[in-house]
Amino acid sequence: MQDLCLPRDSINLCLVGGVTFRFCTPHESLSLPLSFSGHAVVPVWRGEQTRLVLWMSLWSHSSHLCQQIQFADQKQEFNKRPTKIGRRSLSRSISQSSTDSYGSAASYTDSSDDETSPRDKQQKNSKGNGDFCIKNIKQADFGRREIEIAEQEMPALMALRKRAQGEKPLAGAKVVGCTHITAQTAVLMETLTALGAQCRWAACNIYSTQNEVAAALAEGGFSVFAWKGESEDDFWWCIDRCVNLEGWQPNMILDDGGDLTHWIYKKYPNMFKKIKGIVEESVTGVHRLYQLSKAGKLCVPAMNVNDSVTKQKFDNLYCCRESILDGLKRTTDVMFGGKQVVVCGYGEVGKGCCAALKAMGSIVYVTEIDPICALQACMDGFRLVKLNEVIRQVDIVITCTGNKNVVVREYLDRMKNGCIVCNMGHSNTEIDVASLRTPELTWERVRSQVDHVIWPDGKRIVLLAEGRLLNLSCSTVPTFVLSITATTQALALIELYNAPEGRYKQDVYLLPKKMDEYVASLHLPTFDAHLTELSDEQAKYLGLNKNGPFKPNYYR
Repeated sequence: MQDLCLPRDSINLCLVGGVTFRFCTPHESLSLPLSFSGHAVVPVWRGEQTRLVLWMSLWSHSSHLCQQIQFADQKQEFNKRPTKIGRRSLSRSISQSSTDSYGSAASYTDSSDDETSPRDKQQKNSKGNGDFCIKNIKQADFGRREIEIAEQEMPALMALRKRAQGEKPLAGAKVVGCTHITAQTAVLMETLTALGAQCRWAACNIYSTQNEVAAALAEGGFSVFAWKGESEDDFWWCIDRCVNLEGWQPNMILDDGGDLTHWIYKKYPNMFKKIKGIVEESVTGVHRLYQLSKAGKLCVPAMNVNDSVTKQKFDNLYCCRESILDGLKRTTDVMFGGKQVVVCGYGEVGKGCCAALKAMGSIVYVTEIDPICALQACMDGFRLVKLNEVIRQVDIVITCTGNKNVVVREYLDRMKNGCIVCNMGHSNTEIDVASLRTPELTWERVRSQVDHVIWPDGKRIVLLAEGRLLNLSCSTVPTFVLSITATTQALALIELYNAPEGRYKQDVYLLPKKMDEYVASLHLPTFDAHLTELSDEQAKYLGLNKNGPFKPNYYR
């Protein structure tokens, strides 16, 4: 028995031999005997989506083939199971569809050669260049489509590319980057190249690389060292390959989390003699920079992009507000209505997560150390608690602090059966995952980036992305809001690279407010938004320049 789904179209059946037809619909039945030799084409009606069930039997005393074709409403046949052949075909079809469309982050890993490490393969693009290490160069065409889609949602970067590529403000810049390698990052890298820079890139997270995008970048001539599912050793190897190339000396660093900066300090400190500056976009990385500065070990100027208004108020808030739900849905299929959730941290990331979950009907608790953020949580309608007060009853635990050991083994032991645990901060330090790798606990991988950690009594928790950044590890993030952050990063690189000697000392700086406002203005045309202009009298009254900046540098 072969079970097939027919589309909402007329169907032509090619038939051979003597046959008998029986057509059945919910409204009519028709029997039509036909006998002929050769080929015949019989048109079938156009109507509702149907299910075709074909039985074939061979008469032992006849050379004629008897076929019966029965059409039935799809709902009536919904529970019929395909044969083994049908299941194989269905599986093959789904697999091919996932490879073609790359509709979700879970499909990015190419299963055809998962067991072979990219480090063990000789790779070259169509032009014979092999200065990269990725999963599969054959995915380049898919990656190029992803990048072209992202370009449509990144108006500021495309405008910056168009306005500044003639001037080449980054001519001579050699940028080494360590960020999430996604379609949005690819648009940034290609923009930096259009502005005159040379780029080499590694991933800042072992799970966030989109393999097809890395392939498209490698095919386009970029030196990219990243693939989804790297080991810890692979992670540092990729960063080292990115930095350590004979005859190539980076003079700018674009970092996300501080790992690249840390590696250069540790392995190649002499490189800082030619590096003009560091641009850092995460809480974790900025914290590490301030530590270096306080210890007197920061030997180049650094730009703190994370605390720029355009990063804090847009990427951290709106991006997380949308992507937290996406990541949880794709990995767990959880229904949010009525679920009890605790969000650790009420900074911009925490605010975005709480707003999304509350809108879906969840009961949301917040933990916080800062009384100002705590008061904001209370006035936004959330109950402020200590984690140990609610750990036994909550269904989901989300960390958004940028700190370490927020969820320790004691709390993990006390969680209810089936509790979902995940992290929305950059680093995998917030959940004490290491404490779960003990003999008495069993780890069970149930789907990509989803593990069940099982206690001896049968209790299990659902751990997502092994405690790493949920949204970029398990789903995707909104392209438009990343356009804001990427444009801010590009302007920060331009500012540090072109700054006259002495403007920036060996310290950590915030992006000038004028640049923040410029980034925001580049995105307004997308909404057909029109700014009001101050009159000369109004500008004088406020003590402002008519063209800005409109906020002081200390405004956050």
